[in-house]
Amino acid sequence: MAPTKATSSKTTNQIFLTKNRITTRLSSKPSANATNITQARVKRKADASPVKEIGSKRSALGDVTNQKKTLDIKTKKTINNAIKKVTVQTKVLPSVKTVIKPKHNENLPPQAPGQKIQTRASLKNVDINSTAQKPVKEAKTKTRLSNEFEKSGDSLYSSALEDISDTSRISTGPPVTRSQRGSGDKSANVTLVAQQLQAQLNLGNHEVPKGVVDFDKENWNDIFQVSHYTMDIFNYLKSREALFTIKDYMDTQICLTRWMRSLLVDWMVEVQESFELNHETLYLAVKLVDYYLSKVIVSKETLQLVGAASMLIASKYDERIPPLIDDFLYICDGAYTRKELTRMEINILRITGFNLGFPLSYRFLRRYARCAKVSMPVLTLARFILEYSLMDYATVMLSDSKLAAAALYLALQMKKVQTWNATLEFYSGYKLNEIISIVHLLNTGLHRKPKEQLMTVRNKYSHKIFFEVAKTPLVKPEDLR
Repeated sequence: MAPTKATSSKTTNQIFLTKNRITTRLSSKPSANATNITQARVKRKADASPVKEIGSKRSALGDVTNQKKTLDIKTKKTINNAIKKVTVQTKVLPSVKTVIKPKHNENLPPQAPGQKIQTRASLKNVDINSTAQKPVKEAKTKTRLSNEFEKSGDSLYSSALEDISDTSRISTGPPVTRSQRGSGDKSANVTLVAQQLQAQLNLGNHEVPKGVVDFDKENWNDIFQVSHYTMDIFNYLKSREALFTIKDYMDTQICLTRWMRSLLVDWMVEVQESFELNHETLYLAVKLVDYYLSKVIVSKETLQLVGAASMLIASKYDERIPPLIDDFLYICDGAYTRKELTRMEINILRITGFNLGFPLSYRFLRRYARCAKVSMPVLTLARFILEYSLMDYATVMLSDSKLAAAALYLALQMKKVQTWNATLEFYSGYKLNEIISIVHLLNTGLHRKPKEQLMTVRNKYSHKIFFEVAKTPLVKPEDLR
């Protein structure tokens, strides 16, 4: 269901077009079928947030109330026949090394002559001479169990513990180097690739120039800061930005406009707030939407389906307990079926090549703010600027690392606490003249008159939990230097 232009009615804020009717996400009247009315959660809600429809939404991990509880008679017969054909086999944990042998009177499925199924761990200890002399026995093939922790001894799948031989665990001698394990040519190629990667990403370079706060050295013994290779991680993320560049796709999208995309992003922010998802989930979902729209032409009826499927994929990638598919079908007001949402999820994954490691501006922002040791209100203000820019189509083609640096600098200027110093220049890798154009772009977006249909981000950051940073006085364009 795609967002369309809003009408002048005051009772609706967000209007989306379904297949047969126009529905709104927000309404002033409660649902007639609502039986369980619960108090709205106070956490991460803004005082000025639009009133939610009572009974129209439920918690992300609650009981599913909109599933069909009746099955077709043919479906029941098919399920019953499938249950009768299932054979129950003995389950053995991976730690148990004994193999359960079948009885003599048990009928075994025919196997190809000379075929033996082994795990990766068993292949390492195979003696070539012994296998040449002894006849090959037929191995019993078992079906894959639903529980990944319950596998038979001769299963096709081996765990990580089975991949390690017992001799390697008990060995007390000196560690074996990579060159001793493999051949000389193979180890030389691996070493060459490692050296090229190290030179490209500047791995292991933790030398900090004078006048720069060595944040990683101060937290060197903190295992949660991973200071030993934090610089390597963010150098790698910056090198991957070129792989996920998004072109200007709005001209090729015949049925879509920038306003529709802004409405969709505003709705996705509301979903993230309602389900209490991580901010990384929101940023990844918006990236997936833009990347998919840059590759595939979408109709306005399918736009919200793309947003819901992107939120579902991002939740599976970043959340510890992602919402259910039925939760996303519920928030779409039943405009799409489970099959349609699943197909769209598959299409997005195929277009992205199942590569979800997008460099996100939110991750860069947290890194820059930590290294500069800015206060939490300043960081929250930078988060508001960055999240508000998600609705601006002009920021789609920009680099995420530059966007994060520009948002942080604009927040520092609005709070008037500090300027772009040597520490921020070192850890971000950008000088002020490289990001000043993006700073003016973000500041111009904040100066635009807020529209009634796009108030979710402003209301969210107007709450006391977020230090009411949305009410911070803006900076005049001529004052930015």
